[in-house]
Amino acid sequence: MELSVYAIVILLAAWLAYRQFAPVKGLRNLNAGQFREESRRGLVVDVREAHEFRQGHLEGAVNIPLSQLKSRLSEIPRDRPVFLYCRSGMRSRQAGRLLRKSGFRDVAHLAGGLAAWNGPLVK
Repeated sequence: MELSVYAIVILLAAWLAYRQFAPVKGLRNLNAGQFREESRRGLVVDVREAHEFRQGHLEGAVNIPLSQLKSRLSEIPRDRPVFLYCRSGMRSRQAGRLLRKSGFRDVAHLAGGLAAWNGPLVK
């Protein structure tokens, strides 16, 4: 009995890890150079919390924290590409998943987040 409980816990942990890191269908992963070039034609959304945004963000970005994204979807135009970023790329992937499930078609995120960014930040 005890062995089966461990097996279930391990399987659940593996499934959760896969779900966290698996590719999001329809979400484009961009490196810093691609993000810099392509984001000029769309809306750039910083999904970090407000205090993180104030510490430095990409020029022209709007701040819609992941924790508020679902309730603020109406602020994001559906007829423009959306470019997401966060500190490491994890929250922006989650935001991309939410946007794709909500019907947004052209969604990309900065793979590696600001940790992979090599350009200036606005404070």
